[in-house]
Amino acid sequence: MRYCGRDFSESEMASIRTIIADHPAARRAELSRLVCEALDWRSPGNRLKDMSCRVAMLRMQKDGLIQLPAPRQSNGNGKPYLRRTLWAEPTVFPSFACAGDIADLHLQLTSRDQSHLWNEYIDRYHYLGYQPLPGAQLRYMAWAQGQVVALLGFGAAAWTTAPRDRWIGWTSAQRASHLHLVINNARFLILPWVNCRNLASRILGMAVRRLALDWHHCYGYRPVLAETFVEISRFPGTCYKAANWTCLGETQGKGKLGTYKLQVPKKTVWTYPLVPNFREQLCATD
Repeated sequence: MRYCGRDFSESEMASIRTIIADHPAARRAELSRLVCEALDWRSPGNRLKDMSCRVAMLRMQKDGLIQLPAPRQSNGNGKPYLRRTLWAEPTVFPSFACAGDIADLHLQLTSRDQSHLWNEYIDRYHYLGYQPLPGAQLRYMAWAQGQVVALLGFGAAAWTTAPRDRWIGWTSAQRASHLHLVINNARFLILPWVNCRNLASRILGMAVRRLALDWHHCYGYRPVLAETFVEISRFPGTCYKAANWTCLGETQGKGKLGTYKLQVPKKTVWTYPLVPNFREQLCATD
C-alpha cells in the first residue's frame, strides 16, 4: 500500500492501528508524529515527516484501513478562502519599460506573519485560487517600490510524470528514493496591476539562484531540480522559456499523483537544473 510516496507493509499498518488504539485522547497531529517516530519516517534532514504522515493517514481512513479520531476543530480544508483585507487590494504600480529598470526588485521568503497575506493574494488573483501546499515548501514575495509585485510557491514534486521521468532516466526505485530532490513551482503570480516587460523571467531567475540554499536552511538538504506545469489552454510558458527552463513535453491529464481519478487539464512540463550533476544525484543507487 502506497501513500505519499511511501510503501506501508501489513505490519506497519497494524502498528498504526495499535498507536491509534493506545492513544484514544490524542489529536490527529499528535498521532501523525507518533506514527512517524514508530516507523522512523523522516526527511533527508532527519525531521519527522508528520505533515506527509497526516495526509497519508487521512487517505488510509478514506480507504477504510484505519479509523482516526474526529477532528477537534475544522481546519478549513475544502472551504473557500474568505480572508479579504485592505493590504491585498489592487493598487497603482509605477510604470517601468522593463524589469531591468527596477533597481530595488528583490525576493523575500514569506514569514509566518506574512503567510495569510500570501494566501490572500493567491486566492484573489491567481486563476487556481489558494490551496495549501503539501509537505515541505517555500513561499516567496517579490517586492519593488515598497510593494508586493509577484508571489511564488514551491512544494512537493509530482509523483510521476512521463516526460520528466524519461528525461531524467531514473528507475522507479531511484525515483522513490530521490523524488524529494525535485521541487515543484506550484504557484507563480505577477499581480494584475503590475505591467513590466521581462519581469516574470527575471523573478524566476532570482528564485532559482537562491532556492537550493533557502531549502537547505529550512529542511537540511539541497534539491537538485525544479519543475513546473503550465496549463496549455491558458499559457504558452514564455516566461519559463525566457528564464532558461526546458520544456519536456505534455502531461496526459492524470494529476499530481499519476492517476486519472481526478481528470485535470493537460499541461506542458518544464524543468530547471539547480546543480550541474542533477541527473547523477537523481539516478544514484542507494
